[in-house]
Amino acid sequence: MTKYYKLNLATLPDHLFSKDTPAQKWLDLATTAENSFPPNSLNRVHSPIESDVELERIVGISLYMIGNVLPFAVIALSISSLFSTFAALILKALAVYVTVLTLLTKLYFTPKFSRKYNRPDLVVPHDMKDNQYIYTERNNQKYCSLQIIWPESLHRPAMNDQPLIFCAIPHGAVPLGITAYPMWSKLFNDKLCHWTTAPIVLKLPIISKLMKAIGYIPAKSKNILETLTKKEENVGIILDGIAGMFQSHDEIAHVMQRKGIVKIALKAGVPLVPMYGFGHTELWRVVVDPVGILESLSVKLDVSLTPFFGRFGWFLGPPKRIAVAMCIGEPIPCPKIENPTQDDVDKYHGLLVKGYEEVFQRHKEAYGWGHKTLQFV
Repeated sequence: MTKYYKLNLATLPDHLFSKDTPAQKWLDLATTAENSFPPNSLNRVHSPIESDVELERIVGISLYMIGNVLPFAVIALSISSLFSTFAALILKALAVYVTVLTLLTKLYFTPKFSRKYNRPDLVVPHDMKDNQYIYTERNNQKYCSLQIIWPESLHRPAMNDQPLIFCAIPHGAVPLGITAYPMWSKLFNDKLCHWTTAPIVLKLPIISKLMKAIGYIPAKSKNILETLTKKEENVGIILDGIAGMFQSHDEIAHVMQRKGIVKIALKAGVPLVPMYGFGHTELWRVVVDPVGILESLSVKLDVSLTPFFGRFGWFLGPPKRIAVAMCIGEPIPCPKIENPTQDDVDKYHGLLVKGYEEVFQRHKEAYGWGHKTLQFV
């Protein structure tokens, strides 16, 4: 029998959502179960949600989505508008859309939630851990009814002095389950967790500044290894990456060729922690072309060209109100090997894949997905 813990971040009291709150106060709110939790207990949408939180996420997530594609869209539409009046019209409409969302965020939502959550500054210079408590991510947790489930082997104080690599799947259109950023930096140890992203994302205007402020690093071996060994801090990665964005309503794990993170774990001698984001593939409806051209281009360019629709059928809009459960498997200890062989990498990659299968099978009934299977490609 394995003991599991569950923390409902959607119902976490707001006054406890602070860097200064001891981890034990969060842990005191966790519930426990043997082997897993009751059927359909992890898929419940917390309702009613505060109206201001819901409205802010509708606007804020939509602004974030369009912000990711804005530089590319502006360039493409500006060139096209030289030859097409329709493209010029779309460009003007885009400018109005972005302006309205930005003004609502800057002039209304940011001041409002700064007061509500007692955070006078959106981000603080040189304090990434504190910046992970920004209001947008707190509201994500409420909007997605986010719950975190972990095994006793990960429970404090087991990993107090050990950096960890959180390996989450699936990506989905956007992996909102990982945006409980403070949890990865507080719940299992006190080490700041740096999530990774495609290097090009950290070059985008505005969005990159915020992502760097909360600790994001490029998804490159050098950056990850330095974070684990020199800084001795945690790292989080969405292992299926761009390929995982093209799965909608199917549970397909693109991890069989993703072995680089295993090699890094062996070089650093830190545990790999498999995690499955139940609900990630349900948040948006992803449009996938039948011959896979967009997927191939996205993987090659390392940037998503995926069109998707959210709540209200909104193109690049907010997600549906679907409960997200981040279920964590048993950590996989990795011995420190300066120059791991391919056999070493294959062995621990196999254990990681097994970890994904185990955590999915263990908790799928609790999420109401007893009929689903997880495919590995």
